[in-house]
Amino acid sequence: MNVRSPDMNRRWNRKDLLGLRELSADEINFILETADAFKQVGTREIKKVPALRGKTLVNFFVEPSTRTRTSFELAASRLSADVINISASTSSLTKGETLKDTAKVLEANHADIIVLRHSSAGAPQFLAQRLKSSVINAGDGAHEHPTQGLLDLYTIREKREKIDNLNVVIVGDILFSRVARSNIFGLLKLGARVTLVGPSTLAPREFEKLGVSISHKIDNVLPDADVVNLLRIQHERQRKEYFPSIGEYTQLFGLTKERAKLLKPDCLIMHPGPINRGVEIDSEVADGLQSVILDQVTNGLAVRMAVLYLCGGIATP
Repeated sequence: MNVRSPDMNRRWNRKDLLGLRELSADEINFILETADAFKQVGTREIKKVPALRGKTLVNFFVEPSTRTRTSFELAASRLSADVINISASTSSLTKGETLKDTAKVLEANHADIIVLRHSSAGAPQFLAQRLKSSVINAGDGAHEHPTQGLLDLYTIREKREKIDNLNVVIVGDILFSRVARSNIFGLLKLGARVTLVGPSTLAPREFEKLGVSISHKIDNVLPDADVVNLLRIQHERQRKEYFPSIGEYTQLFGLTKERAKLLKPDCLIMHPGPINRGVEIDSEVADGLQSVILDQVTNGLAVRMAVLYLCGGIATP
């Protein structure tokens, strides 16, 4: 099996991917470039490469997920890794075992990579500091979701051929969204201008400290947008009502068919999923020509293959 090239060592020397905030622009671009190579694998008749043969990946999802877990599972399979899926309900966490002890058991069984989704912010960092295994953050509380941020960056770069100087509008539940945070960190590092839109309760002014703009009137920002990324309302993380009703939210912030007419013809419409059709986005708009939502899903596989490959420490494909 090949070893890392000197160039790869210079551009990527992390065993973990915990968030985009800590990555440099060069590291982010290197992941995206690596994903380019793996996207080509998906076009082949035989869609597997031996890059992680002999490695074991554990999908450890303490918080429920379908899309992200399935994407990581398929990415690992295409890299020829062995995959084990564990959920909170089937682990010893239900018997009172600590997260640290569960992870130590996995490592003792020679798990090379642990993909962790957890409802508590900081859980992946906690494990990464204590384990020799690579830890990939698949979403932790309202902190970050780095691979979603990366696949969004990849999709924008693929469709618009650049990210620098683009106007990216992120609409919805910013306060509780880990997707929003990863997108903000990645977009700003690659030179985009970011505007957050939502009710004042869900898009508070404190986010301006990150270097973004805030607007509470979606119609004012749509005409200049190059990308609109719509987020669902994170009801499961909210402990009170942050707006009067779903109907009012749609009226004020939903991308309806009429609002979509304000967009430039080449503006990209994105959504991390799952989509609440008729709430944050009209069904026809979600399925329209400007939508790249399914492209995001496809690109997520290539990006996650790249992340697993890089953190697994294998040479360039």
